[in-house]
Amino acid sequence: MSGVRPYHYLMELSCKLESLTGRDEIEEALDMVEYLFEVIPPELQDQAESLIEILNSKLAAAGAAGDSQ
Repeated sequence: MSGVRPYHYLMELSCKLESLTGRDEIEEALDMVEYLFEVIPPELQDQAESLIEILNSKLAAAGAAGDSQ
């Protein structure tokens, strides 16, 4: 994880949430946010928690869409 800037990544991800539609890219983003949640200060974890919830919802929707195909 060398070179990752947690705050920049979270802000960047927030801006591109709508464009994440593929299961793989959603899972990759979710994995990164869950990792960052563990290393950022507690007072900044609210943003990460919100992103985790949104990504989990998108992942569930992507899974449901994949099941219907």
